[in-house]
Amino acid sequence: QVQLVESGGGLVQAGGSLRLSCAASGRTSSRYCMGWFRQAPGQDREFVAAITWAGGSTNYADSVKGRFTISRDSAKNTVYLQMNSLKPEDTAVYYCAAKRTYYVYTELSEYDYWGQGTQVTVSS
Repeated sequence: QVQLVESGGGLVQAGGSLRLSCAASGRTSSRYCMGWFRQAPGQDREFVAAITWAGGSTNYADSVKGRFTISRDSAKNTVYLQMNSLKPEDTAVYYCAAKRTYYVYTELSEYDYWGQGTQVTVSS
């Protein structure tokens, strides 16, 4: 079992920045892909970004490329999502997820473990 706890959400004005953190505990190892997903009210949960623990390979949704950066700190078992140039349409609950694999995955149905989510609200 892997436990994931997100933090760092909040209210920010358009154009601002936030950094989300996802602390992993339990049976963690380098053989995991870590993903960030988001869900806006009335919408499906969607992929945002993912990274592999082992090699640091990354993938981003087109909507966040050039604005968001995913990274990991293996010593702290923590994954980060740096979000810059935020837009009102980025408003959502952001979830961290983990999948036991060496590869990057973007499909939410593939992920095995999920955090409780953290709210991000971007005002115009």
